[in-house]
Order: sequence, then structure tokens, then C-alpha cells
Amino acid sequence: MSVEKKAHAASGWLMMGVVILGYLASIGMMLGSIIGLAMTDGEHGFLAFLASILLFTATVIINCGFFTLQPGQARVCVLFGKYVGTVRDEGLRWANPFYTRNLGMTSDADSSIEAGEKGVKVNVGGHKHGSKISTRARTYNGERIKVNDKMGNPIEIATVVVWRVVDTAKAVFDVDDYESFVYTVTETALRHVASVYAYDHMEDDDSNANAITLRTNIEEVSQALMEELDRRLEMAGIDVIDSRLTHLAYAPEIAQAMLRRQQAEAIIAARKKIVEGAVGMVDMAVEMLAEGGNIDLDDERKATMATNLMVVLCGESEAQPVLNTGTLYN
Repeated sequence: MSVEKKAHAASGWLMMGVVILGYLASIGMMLGSIIGLAMTDGEHGFLAFLASILLFTATVIINCGFFTLQPGQARVCVLFGKYVGTVRDEGLRWANPFYTRNLGMTSDADSSIEAGEKGVKVNVGGHKHGSKISTRARTYNGERIKVNDKMGNPIEIATVVVWRVVDTAKAVFDVDDYESFVYTVTETALRHVASVYAYDHMEDDDSNANAITLRTNIEEVSQALMEELDRRLEMAGIDVIDSRLTHLAYAPEIAQAMLRRQQAEAIIAARKKIVEGAVGMVDMAVEMLAEGGNIDLDDERKATMATNLMVVLCGESEAQPVLNTGTLYN
């Protein structure tokens, strides 16, 4: 595992003065040597001309060491294949001109990642890594993927991940392409987390009534996903700032069946509430009639009245009154 080391780069403004002086000195020496050679054919004139050529060449090489860094950027310095360090100083800087500017190419130029429901493939291979690495926060908005939850139900799920590079050495040297690595690991971790939890509680399974589900425990699921991503992306020097689910639904092939199931559960719950309220009202009515003492109801009349009240209170249509001109017993 690589570890980031801090490297220092000289001020670019100071080195710019050195480069300007080098150009002026080399040009002056060259003109002086040419004049000397024209007036005399001495050996000193030729040596001065050669020295001016060498000074000009050295100045051109030094001039190749300038680079700029904006806030949130870092430069990985590699000298002849050896990692020297990472420069994080902002502004105009100068470093060894022989530091590698392109840090290599991904080994698999044909690698690709499936993106989207239509199977569109995004080519991420064959990408040269520049020496400048962005350490700013980035957002990866993942596509919808189809996966089976803990109960085996096919669901569609998507996530958004906010991440950044915290160790440039690991990001550049320990993985082939850290951006495609983040995309692939995010999809893998999302599939794993989605398969650990059920989409929703099952009404007929009281043993898992308090279990974490994807629909009702968004915060817990997001935290589990972020911990999973942190663990897997640590080797690439990536820090996950936040991760949230952006889409969660049943797959189209079972969406209608699950919708009818939810509607049935809602109807049953509503009926249960109505019956509970009706029983309470009937019990209260019987008790109030008995407490007055003016009306004496036997058990059969109480049962009949309770039945009538339950029909009136629980029925969906309006009650139609029926007048009994006789007695209850004939």
C-alpha cells in the first residue's frame, strides 16, 4: 500500500526571475562570442559560444518545471518511476522538470461500465492519469439498478455518493483508474446492502416487525451503505463524505401485485379501526341505556340492538330504517 508523502515545490515567481536572467545571460554570451569569433579566431570565442549554447539549453529545461495549482488540487511527483511526494501548495510553483507529467495508462483500454436501463456502456479505460489530482468533493449519481432484496423481491434502487481523494499516492498507484474504481465499487456495495435488508415489513411476519427495511429506515440504510463504501474505497485513498438513496421502488414486473397488496393492507387496517370504534360506541350505548333505568333490556334485545348498531356504523352505504310494528318475539 502506498502512502502519500509531502513534497515541497519552490516559488514559481523566484524561479521565473532565474529563468529570465538565464535567457538574457545566454543570449548576451552568444552575441559576445559571435562578435569575438568575427573579430578574432581565438579559442576563447568558441568556448564562450559553446557555453552560451549550454546555458540556453539548461534555461529551457528549467523553464519546463513551472506549474500552477488551484485550491483543491495536488500534483503527484514521480522521478524516473520513483514516487517522490505530493505537492499541495497553491499558486505558481516550480519543481524538477524531469518529474513525470503523465502517470501512465489504464491496462485495459476496452474496460467499460454499464450505465442506465438501456444497457448503454461508458468507456472508462485507456485514460491517462495526469500528475494533477483533484482533491475536491465530487458527486457520483448512480444509475438505477435492479437487485433482489432480502426477501427475494426484485427492486429498483439508485444512490448518489459524495466522495473525494484524500491520499493521492493510493489513488494513483494502488488502483488502475480510481474514478472507474469508485463507480464499480459503488454499484457493488449498493447491491450488497440492498440484498441485506427487505424492502418493507410483511404484515404476516410479526417476528421481523422491528427489523430495518429499505423503505422505512432510509437513514440507517444510507449509513450502512456509507460504511460499506468507506471500507472498500479505503485502499484507493478515497473518503466517502455522504451517500443517499435517490430511487427505491419495486421492479415493474411485481409493482402492480405489491400495490394491490398494500391497498389490501390499508383496507384491512381501516376496517379494523372502524370495528374498534363501533364496538366502543355500541358498548357505551348499552351501558348508558342500562344506567338510566327507564329502559329494561334483556340479553336478546341487547344483542339485537348491538347487531343493528354494528350494521349502521360499519356499513359503507347509508342505513335504511325498518319499522317493526309488532314485537321482537313475533
